[in-house]
Amino acid sequence: MGINLERLASVFTALCEIDSPSKQEGRVAAYLKSVFVEMGAEVSEDDSAKQTGSDCGNLFVRFPDEGLDREPVFFNCHMDTVLPAIGVKVKREGEVFTSAGDTVLGSDDKAGIAVLIEVMRTLQEKNIPYGPVEYIFTTCEEVGLMGAKALDLSAIKAKIGYALDSSGINRVIVGAPAANRITAEIKGIASHAGLSPEKGISAIHLAAKAIARLKLGRLDPESTANIGLITGGTATNIIPESVLVHGEVRSHTVSKLEEYTQKMKDVFQDEIDNWTDPENIVNGKPSLDFRVVQEYPVMQLDKESAVIKRVKEAATTLDAELDYVVAGGGSDANIFNSLGIQCAIISTGMDKVHSTQETIKLSDMGLTADLVMAILT
Repeated sequence: MGINLERLASVFTALCEIDSPSKQEGRVAAYLKSVFVEMGAEVSEDDSAKQTGSDCGNLFVRFPDEGLDREPVFFNCHMDTVLPAIGVKVKREGEVFTSAGDTVLGSDDKAGIAVLIEVMRTLQEKNIPYGPVEYIFTTCEEVGLMGAKALDLSAIKAKIGYALDSSGINRVIVGAPAANRITAEIKGIASHAGLSPEKGISAIHLAAKAIARLKLGRLDPESTANIGLITGGTATNIIPESVLVHGEVRSHTVSKLEEYTQKMKDVFQDEIDNWTDPENIVNGKPSLDFRVVQEYPVMQLDKESAVIKRVKEAATTLDAELDYVVAGGGSDANIFNSLGIQCAIISTGMDKVHSTQETIKLSDMGLTADLVMAILT
């Protein structure tokens, strides 16, 4: 549809080489402001930084309506990247982009941002009519969807939209799980491990016994659980007084999410309740502080919803066959849907994300740009 692939490649490279780890998205935001103002867009920034701790807010970009009487639509990308992300240098071999060093590439999610820039430049240059559109660029997606959670809902005019934030190509994500973030803090009693171990209560031992009893990994076709981080103890010769266990539970069914989260809590509490002191010489008992925070709500889009119908129509004009899938991870789209705004996720071609082996092909970004353009036109 007339996308300038080399210009797309140039913008993508420039974006990737602007450092923007979570909470440090300000330089990318400044770049985007400059680009979109020059293109005649209205650009605004919210005050979400007060909640997220980022050095900038979420960006809202709106373009004047250009000829098509269609329902307004938005496109979303996040500006932050996971670590290691300082000093990114892009390596290109043919149409394949990778990191030239020991950092991530940043195609998650800068491929999507570059696509949106190129689409609008192409529409403007070729005077192609398009319907009402707004771009929403969020902060802190990679650290808990914080920017999306702090969005000013009144700033969004469109009621349907698409997040450009998934691996693969010609994939549309129509469902994603809800997730609970779990923190179990176990308190024991410190004691010298060589002189008087019987006077201590090992928080790490209690945590280990509980974790060994947990069912982790794939719980059922819709649900997963994981323990991902454990911190505690002060020295090898001291019975550890406390330990923090961090994990998560995910499910596509809210009742199952609640059930599995409660089961995890019950296992930890059972170990605490069943601790015994046979010699009756320990001055105290262990305790548990079990905290649950909803990371993101469930996302479920009906195949007859307006947002799915529109992308299907767009794909038809391109003779493209889309794959509609249910994903295992959360994104800004979960938050938009929970706010009553239909939002599907469109793949951009990125691969091996969240690793230093991350890669993407220029032709795949071009296919994504074609689909975005078809949605608008």
